[in-house]
Amino acid sequence: MKVIRKSMNREEVASLVCVTLERHGIEAVLSGGSVVSIYSDNQYESYDLDFIATGLGRPVARAMSELGFEAEGRHWVHPDTPYWVEFPAGPVQIGGMLVTEFAERTTRFGVLRLLHPTDCVMDRLAAYIHWNDTESLEQAILVARSQPIDMERIAAWADAEGGSEQFAEFSKRYSLRP
Repeated sequence: MKVIRKSMNREEVASLVCVTLERHGIEAVLSGGSVVSIYSDNQYESYDLDFIATGLGRPVARAMSELGFEAEGRHWVHPDTPYWVEFPAGPVQIGGMLVTEFAERTTRFGVLRLLHPTDCVMDRLAAYIHWNDTESLEQAILVARSQPIDMERIAAWADAEGGSEQFAEFSKRYSLRP
């Protein structure tokens, strides 16, 4: 049964995947670059839908097949969408911090569970702090400029991660509005 359509955008595909997984007893949250794309109104383009299970792991094959996705290595692909789905190992964690509360966005296909904007910024900054990934720094800035975030929480988290210098760079670049 194929319900994915070529006309569906990233958020619609992601919400349909999220709802279908949940119907199969799999609670999952969207993380990674697609969350950046959603929160930045596609100023950053990601085609990878990273879902992390928030509960006990259950096989996803039945739910993904129901939507018309096929396994291709570690990804699930569908002929009618450019977005592919991946299931990184859980738990949902940003650096050393476990994440247990998530945002929800409602589409015509159901509710999409995803990282909050502040957690999305920290997720991107984690890559900058731990791997010097400057593209992730740019993504964090895009989200911070597009969504309300908690800078004090991000600063405290960055300090705990050993990333005070990287947070200072983020804060400086965030403040320099284009």
